[in-house]
Formats: sequence, C-alpha cells, structure tokens
Amino acid sequence: MTSSSPASSRSAVVRSYLLDLQHRITSAIAALDGGAAFAVDNWRKEQGESLQGDGCTQILEDGAVFERAGCGFSHVRGPKLPPSATQHRPELAGAPFEAMGVSLVFHPRNPYVPTVHMNVRMICALPTVGEKAGHEVCWFGGGMDLTPYYGYAQDAQHLHQTCKDALEPFGADLYPRFKRWCDEYFFLKHRNEPRGVGGVFFDDFSELGFERSLAMMQAVGNAFLPAYLPIVQRRMQQAYGERERQFQLYRRGRYVEFNLVWDRGTHFGLQSGGRTESILLSMPPMASWAYQREWEAGSPEATLVSDFLMPPKDWV
Repeated sequence: MTSSSPASSRSAVVRSYLLDLQHRITSAIAALDGGAAFAVDNWRKEQGESLQGDGCTQILEDGAVFERAGCGFSHVRGPKLPPSATQHRPELAGAPFEAMGVSLVFHPRNPYVPTVHMNVRMICALPTVGEKAGHEVCWFGGGMDLTPYYGYAQDAQHLHQTCKDALEPFGADLYPRFKRWCDEYFFLKHRNEPRGVGGVFFDDFSELGFERSLAMMQAVGNAFLPAYLPIVQRRMQQAYGERERQFQLYRRGRYVEFNLVWDRGTHFGLQSGGRTESILLSMPPMASWAYQREWEAGSPEATLVSDFLMPPKDWV
C-alpha cells in the first residue's frame, strides 16, 4: 500500500487518536502506580524489510502497583496479509495491507487486582482480485477483558457495565454480541476453561460504515480507564500472603498459554514479521506451572474456575 492509497487519508486521523489514547492510558497508570515510570521505546522498520512502519512500545516494570504494564502502539504496512487476518476474509488472501493499533496488558503486583487486556485496531487492505480489486477495504477490531485471580462480582459487573454503556449509542445489540464473542474467544480450549470473566471483543467490524465504526472503536478505547482504574483502586491495598502470590503465578501460566497458543493478535504479529519484543509485551514477568496442582476443596483458589468463571455469566 502506498501513501496515495485511499486509506492514507484516513490513517492520519486514526493514528493521532491511537497515540493520544496510549498517552492518556500510560499517564494515568504511571500516576496511579507512583513507584515507576514507563520506559519509552520508539522503533522503526525500514524500507527493504518485509514489514515497514513504526511504533512506540511503553513498558513499566517493577512498580509499586504494577509488576509489569505494557502498552504498545504500532503502525505497519506489508505486501501480504498474514493467514491470521484472512481466515474470515479469504478474498483478501495475499493483499497488501496497513494495520495500526494500541494493545496493552497490565499485570498487577497484588493478586487481588485482576490482570487486564485491551486492544483497539484498524486494518486496511487493497484486494488485487475479485469484484473489489483496487478498492480499499478497512475494518476495526478490539475490546477489553478482565482476568481475576480471586473472584469479585463487583469488579466483573463494573467492567461489563462500563463496556455496555460505551457501546449503547451504537446499537443495543452490540454489547450482548461482543460479550458473547469475548466469552467464546478468550477460552483455553486445551484446558476447557475461560481465561477470565470476559468483557467485549469484536473483529472484522465495518458494518456501521467507516466513520461510525471508527467512533465505536474509539468509544471502546476511551472506556478502558473508567472500566479498570476503579477496580485497581478498590483492591490494590488488600493484604495478601505467599499462598495468594503462588496462586497468582499459577494462573498467570494460563494467561501465557492462551496468548501463545490461541491469540490471533500474537499470531498476526509473528506471522507478519512484526517486532517480537513489542508483540510479547503481554507476557507476565513471572509465571509458574505445576503438574495437576490441586487446591483445598471449597477454597477461593479451587472455586475460581468452577464457581466464578464457569459457566460464563451475564454480569449486567
């Protein structure tokens, strides 16, 4: 895709929004943490590489509240969409593309504070065959989801209500659709268990037209801080011990498994020749695995999956 493509006239607007969103989020998280600052890594993939573009990876490590908090912006162009982006759009296989987005995963230090993920993105492609050959096709994706280690209905309800309120102006059907999609997507098939309490997830979205679909994506991005910060503030001072810490590390192992085995975003980045350090910023700094680990019957650890996470609940 070239600078004269139709998408280029739109990309400046989307890029400006995404960079501002990244700045707003990292500023708020750094202020809340109070113990560490985000390191800023601006990067560029030059002409001659299979994937070209630039981005900004920001990461906070070993903070007072967040053990690791990564928030990355990327804007790349490539000669051929990777398989992970065309599985639902086979007519675009092999098409040149442009993609940009902000993606974050925050791993708190306190086990009572849930891990959170949020991503908003736009992808544009230029079909070379078929009835749409030579005409730009753009779509949006993203969402947010919560992964608690100890279950609090109040926290799940708050995140879901905030997501529902953000989507309501764009259609009453969107929140239930995206909520169900999130429950189905963030599921570890090899473990037969969900990653967390879900939230909302959407992909290949363009049904409202470009301007309205973009506004919907922005509403999701803008809802992140009001959805997550009150939960952190509510839980970050709770006392915990070695038992809670070990359970947190054990459940983080599930998070790693999902991201590496099932996540389309991770696959897209790696398949398209993206920047590995930025793609894997979602990894926790520490995690653990244990063979058939069992917890006391009836304990919060034993009932997290069986009672709190499963089956998926209608939180609002």
